[in-house]
Amino acid sequence: MANVNNTSPGRHTVDETIRDKQAEKKDTIQLYVSFALMIVLTAMAFVAVASEQIPAGFAIPFILLLACIQFILQLFIFMHLNEKGSEYPILFIFSGVFVAILTIASLMLLIWW
Repeated sequence: MANVNNTSPGRHTVDETIRDKQAEKKDTIQLYVSFALMIVLTAMAFVAVASEQIPAGFAIPFILLLACIQFILQLFIFMHLNEKGSEYPILFIFSGVFVAILTIASLMLLIWW
């Protein structure tokens, strides 16, 4: 059967090339916005520590929350875990995080109880 587009198998049509460039531009913008968000989150953590008006009882959980948000965003945006076919790496990463939290919690229980 003849090729409907009259293009060879390795070549793109003009529409596919335009779609690819638009998708690439969208991905680039998403990376820049994500990078700016990471800088804002880091600046917020710095201000929480540098400001002497914020009590340590609030600053420490706040910084840990910002760190968790930054960790998840970096995994999904910069490590491309939001793409198709990355279910197993996500499963392994979050299983490792769960085991680490469980280990730390059990060691804390053994030490302080």
